[in-house]
Amino acid sequence: QVQLVESGGGSVQAGGSLRLSCAVFGNMWNSYCMGWIRQAPGKEREEVAAIDSDGSTRYADSVKGRFTISKDNAKNTLYLQMNSLKPEDTNMYYCAAAYTCARLGVAGYWGQGTQVTVSS
Repeated sequence: QVQLVESGGGSVQAGGSLRLSCAVFGNMWNSYCMGWIRQAPGKEREEVAAIDSDGSTRYADSVKGRFTISKDNAKNTLYLQMNSLKPEDTNMYYCAAAYTCARLGVAGYWGQGTQVTVSS
């Protein structure tokens, strides 16, 4: 069982930065694929970034070069550093975990979400 608790969302002007954190509670979390998913009510979910157990990462094209995903194994924490934020990044961001990256956001675990709002 894995529990995910996000923090770090908020409101920022376009061009600004935010860092999201996801505290992970549970055993063997290092063996999971971890990532960030964003989804607005009634809209499709979008995988923003993922980091596999071997440290390999992948990003949505819309955030490449602006967002960086990382994890601190000692602190059981996943991060998403978001720079050069745009109004279209406004969304609810969820931390997610799955046994494989192929299943991230489809199966596994989700946090409660943290809201990111970017004003122009």
